[in-house]
Amino acid sequence: MMGFLVIVAYYLVRVYSFIFVVYALLSFFPSAYQTWFGRMILQTVRPILLPLSKLPLQFGGFDWTILVLLIACDFLSSWLFHLAQLLG
Repeated sequence: MMGFLVIVAYYLVRVYSFIFVVYALLSFFPSAYQTWFGRMILQTVRPILLPLSKLPLQFGGFDWTILVLLIACDFLSSWLFHLAQLLG
C-alpha cells in the first residue's frame, strides 16, 4: 500500500513539473494567461510560486524561480522513484 502511494506521489510530481514548463512557455505569448487554459495553469501554479517569490531569485534580468522549481521537482521525483523501488 505504501509503495502505491509513493508511486502516485511520483507521478503527481512529474505532472506538476510538466505544468511548470507549460507555465513558463505561456509567458512568451502576450495574452496567454487571459485564456481559460492560462487561468487554469495560473491557479495550479500560483500556490507554489507565491512562497518562492520572496526569495531573491530574480537577477540578470530573469526570474529563475521556475528553474529552481523544476530542479526541486526533479530531485523529489528521483527520491520518490528510489523510495518506491525500496518499498518494491
